[in-house]
Amino acid sequence: MEKFIKLQSVKVRFMDEGEGFPIILLHGYLESIEIWDSFSSLLINHYRLIRIDLLGHGKSGIGGKASTMELMAKSTLAIMDYLKINKAFMLGHSLGGYVALAFLELFPDRLNGLCLFHSHPFADMPETIKKRKREIDLIIEGKKDLICNVNIPNAFANDNLDKFKKEIDFAKEIARNTPDTGIIAALNGMMDRSDRSKVLTETNLPFLWILGKKDNYIPYHTIVQKVKMPANGKLITLEN
Repeated sequence: MEKFIKLQSVKVRFMDEGEGFPIILLHGYLESIEIWDSFSSLLINHYRLIRIDLLGHGKSGIGGKASTMELMAKSTLAIMDYLKINKAFMLGHSLGGYVALAFLELFPDRLNGLCLFHSHPFADMPETIKKRKREIDLIIEGKKDLICNVNIPNAFANDNLDKFKKEIDFAKEIARNTPDTGIIAALNGMMDRSDRSKVLTETNLPFLWILGKKDNYIPYHTIVQKVKMPANGKLITLEN
């Protein structure tokens, strides 16, 4: 069942299901807690799952002109406090990974470990910032569908577009329902985020990094060479 808390008058939606070791799932850009439905059905019998709509996504409110990684980390902490969860394992997909890293920097004592799922610790490169600014222009021009129809399929390996047509259509629908102002705030927040590669390298927490070799957004071979893994880190590569 969905629940809400308020953070500085902004509502944040989350779901708290199952029992046992707590795992927090943070979705990516243009997604919502529903994107985890197929994952949660596999995990819910073994773990306590907390799924959160990041600011400006799903049914969560918008925290201003920029949904910063720090503000979204604080909203995640507020939910943990509300649920009286002292420590949890945090898994972040894409944008959710950036939030998880901000959380690691701000509140390391509240984590048992973390996972970046198709995400990375670096700040935006100039070409990425240019692309995000173009997406803001498209939103202002009323062309959100163009973003949804391009970005969502690109989140899947080109070889898998036919295989995952149902999942792509589902993700597109979530993206179309993301508020325009929420998208713009998220884009501003991502453009402003810090490089947290040093924070990641220096953590002693268990760290799991899941990357796909055919990822259209993250150049696998380049990014793997750039990241210095922490002492307790493990990389899992999805070949296909």
